[in-house]
Amino acid sequence: MEPLLAPLAGLLAATGVYLMLSGHLLRIVFGIVLLGSAANLTVFVGGRLTEGAAPLIPEGTAIPNAITANPLPQALVLTAIVIGFGLAAFALSLTLAAHRRLDTVDPEEMRIAEPREGAAK
Repeated sequence: MEPLLAPLAGLLAATGVYLMLSGHLLRIVFGIVLLGSAANLTVFVGGRLTEGAAPLIPEGTAIPNAITANPLPQALVLTAIVIGFGLAAFALSLTLAAHRRLDTVDPEEMRIAEPREGAAK
């Protein structure tokens, strides 16, 4: 399963970077979300995927009876998914607020603090 998911993580990362380099604010937000998903998938795949082997240790034993999945990457990815969802919601709300206030989604036109020379105020 890892040889299939590793290129998928690379594809997600490449697509995220491509979207972040575009000149549209909403695409930048979606690129950040895709880049976070690529990082989550990379950590998850690095934790060893074992089909049908839950990361549980039977009661009364100190070590698992067979090869099991590592529970730490699964817990980290679950936490990162929740944090990424909050970041995406916050970024989308900022994008909506910027669009309402400035009436544009082009980052180059959002120059309130540093207006271009000769631009009307």
